[in-house]
Amino acid sequence: MHSIAELSTLIEEGIFNAGFPQQPTGLYDPARYILSVGGKRIRPLLALMGAQVFADDVKPHLPVALAMEVFHNFTLVHDDIMDNAPLRRGKQTVHEKWDVHTAILSGDAMMIQSYVLLAGGPSNALMPLIDMFNKTALAVCEGQQDDMDFEKSEEVEIDAYLEMIAKKTSVLLGCSLYCGAISAGANEDQAALLYEAGLKLGISFQIQDDILDTYGDSSFGKQTGGDIARNKKTILFLMARDLANETDCALLLRLYHDSASSESEKIAAVRNIFDKYAVKEHAESLMARYYEESRAALSSLHSTKNGVDPLLKLFDQVFTRTT
Repeated sequence: MHSIAELSTLIEEGIFNAGFPQQPTGLYDPARYILSVGGKRIRPLLALMGAQVFADDVKPHLPVALAMEVFHNFTLVHDDIMDNAPLRRGKQTVHEKWDVHTAILSGDAMMIQSYVLLAGGPSNALMPLIDMFNKTALAVCEGQQDDMDFEKSEEVEIDAYLEMIAKKTSVLLGCSLYCGAISAGANEDQAALLYEAGLKLGISFQIQDDILDTYGDSSFGKQTGGDIARNKKTILFLMARDLANETDCALLLRLYHDSASSESEKIAAVRNIFDKYAVKEHAESLMARYYEESRAALSSLHSTKNGVDPLLKLFDQVFTRTT
């Protein structure tokens, strides 16, 4: 049984040797760059821990885990272009460090490389791995399109928002656990439970992100209230809109359309409305509900191996994070 630290070391070593050629440098250097600037590596870690539930040796399943991380970073490269984001993890985004055309093409190469890595898993598991990966990749695209559509819509409902974040964020966490398990010999029912656990954890994770953006500790280098400044319709905004009286709802909507207010004044005013209707507490309750559902799915997994307990501990760490 490998510890999280040992699995993380395997992942970092694998990323360093992820198979990108040296030439042409303009195509592959940006891929190596975005993979080198860190991140939580939660997706490949989930894949290896999913494999560890069913197999003592996780090394044969490392390519599958790396496929999840390379694909995730591909989506970040393209997301940053669409968001016109200057920074990712405190470093220049790929399109800022190089240019948009380079970022698009390098991202495409990363997406293809993720399939190359996936094919490096056990051959007897290849078809179910590709099937799940394809479904997940399409869902991520659908979630991104929904997110862009929501920016222009005034009629976004909480259920639609939760479906969007499930597609954009959560399905890849579920896919990571599922593919790790299938790679290691799990049956479909066992892998499906892990998928559900990852999906519910991902929804809880994204709700937590929304909360931390507005109420997190700015000393960690992230702008507090950045979502408010960018008029993002987070779970906090949607709850406040639905809970507020007519006057406060009108004020909230006006603040989200008013470019004349200073950024700090806008964030403070919106937070006052959030506080008045206790939306942080409502969001935390919803986050906890999805988290408990994720643990329940994980706990119901029957296995002769001991890998479920480390996963439960990892889920606890994700739920209690502060950044």
